[in-house]
Amino acid sequence: MAAGSAPGWALGVLGVVYLFLKLDFISCSQEIYGAMNGNVTFYVSKFHPSTEIIWKKEKNKVVEWDTQSGLEAFQSFKDRVYLDIGSGNLTITRLTKSDEGLYELESPGVRNKSEFHLKVIAPPPSPSTFCSLSDDGNITLTCEIMEAGYDIDGNLLQYSWECPPTVQCHRGSSPSEAYVLKKSDLSQNVQCIVSNPLFRTSASISLSTCVPEDNTRHRFSGTS
Repeated sequence: MAAGSAPGWALGVLGVVYLFLKLDFISCSQEIYGAMNGNVTFYVSKFHPSTEIIWKKEKNKVVEWDTQSGLEAFQSFKDRVYLDIGSGNLTITRLTKSDEGLYELESPGVRNKSEFHLKVIAPPPSPSTFCSLSDDGNITLTCEIMEAGYDIDGNLLQYSWECPPTVQCHRGSSPSEAYVLKKSDLSQNVQCIVSNPLFRTSASISLSTCVPEDNTRHRFSGTS
């Protein structure tokens, strides 16, 4: 098959959509991120009003509606879901980690099989920044999340550094580290940024605190 003729992939605001051609219908699977204690909506494409709508999570019913019995939510989803019977869209409120998983819509009104992989994430705590002075006078910066109990997903958490133009920064041995050359302007601050797909937090460190007057080698804590 020629390049570009197969169904491709498209980036959404909060997810990645994969399209697979299967016989006479298309299967649509989306990865969705929802904020802890927040709301999330699964948007259905090409839905036609129908007499029955069923949403399932891992094959267990979340909510069911039909023209005869009306709407019924199940288990922990009672009083936490809103079903738009005109579009098929499902909204879940007050998200918890237990809401994570695969959701699927079953209805005669949907031609494309709609699946949603939900990941519930919390905002990362403000990181702590540290620095150490090497024997050659260069500075190693480290950024760490110190808060106990925070559920860190290493695949989602990203570290980056922002340095002023007068500071020569280089990536360290890991994304949470950076190196600053000794000839940099040490009166400046360097900022560590920690983010996941929904949230961003930061902390800064003053380079002047990394070079004590006695020039001894220490590990110093920065400001957050």
